[in-house]
Amino acid sequence: MTSDIELWSPHGARPATPDGNRVRLFALEASAELGTAVAAALGLALSAHEEREFEDGEHKARPLVPVSGAEVYVIQSLHSGPVASANDKLCRLLFFVGALKDAGVARVTLIVPYLCYARKDRRTKPYDPVTTRYIAAMMESVGVDAIVTLDVHNPVAFENAFRCRTVTLTAVPLFVDFASRFKDDKLCIVSPDTGGAKRAELLRETLEAAFGKPIGKAFADKHRSAGVVSGDLFVGDVEGATAIILDDLISSGGTLLRAARAARRAGASRVLAFVTHGLFMAGAAEVLADPALELVVVTDAVPPFRLESELVRKKVQVLPVAPLFAEAISRLNNGKSLTDLVVF
Repeated sequence: MTSDIELWSPHGARPATPDGNRVRLFALEASAELGTAVAAALGLALSAHEEREFEDGEHKARPLVPVSGAEVYVIQSLHSGPVASANDKLCRLLFFVGALKDAGVARVTLIVPYLCYARKDRRTKPYDPVTTRYIAAMMESVGVDAIVTLDVHNPVAFENAFRCRTVTLTAVPLFVDFASRFKDDKLCIVSPDTGGAKRAELLRETLEAAFGKPIGKAFADKHRSAGVVSGDLFVGDVEGATAIILDDLISSGGTLLRAARAARRAGASRVLAFVTHGLFMAGAAEVLADPALELVVVTDAVPPFRLESELVRKKVQVLPVAPLFAEAISRLNNGKSLTDLVVF
């Protein structure tokens, strides 16, 4: 994404509706709400399918409409919960793709807002698994032709793991739209670790182009080993600024809180966090309650079901991803460029 590219807005015109005679859009039950929203944004109806549970815990999924020769998009976000594990969702998705291929579809494109096991993309200890590559092998083995995901943890490792087409969408357009309410503030984009610097720079450059003024940048140092996080260095000018911490996900929230407190100590007037995937595991509620953080903005690629509704109302803003995925599907179906929607 570069400054001379017009940024897509979630409030723009509705994406072009794919040909309903050629395109089938499915959403497995675990992502039915998201699938319904994507279908509505596209002006399509979800195609019917069956998911059946057996007494021994096994299951099956199959399309209930003709799919031979069709271009098929399947929506399934692969986070754990609230009613199924990531493993179970992955297994159902793989089996469903296999059934589609056996039924003669022309192509299958997976819409996977949150990709499970993507954080383990390299070996950091002897004999470590590289699960990103194993996920790619499983998906390709059942016939996946393309996969679209959102702010995967390491876009380079993700692209290198797959041999089929990969599309890594970015939540930057959603965050820029939300950040417009702070456009008159002095703004500074903060990466919570050096590994996220490129992601933060993408948002900073895009905000500069959108708002027509300089946007500051900063980063906090972080080192993780055996689950222990260390590092106290903070670099950047946040004095008197609205500091926006950008990250791809929040799990327990420890990294986010360290960066927020560091920004406050450096003089930030307020600290916001823009995070694509809010997993909100144990300890996250306490982090959100900390006064160092004024607001946490997440997408509904992973709904914040682990948080109490009162906390969500007070400290969390949830941005819908359906318009972004609908736009991507429309462009893929019509052979149009995705340049302003992707990470590179």
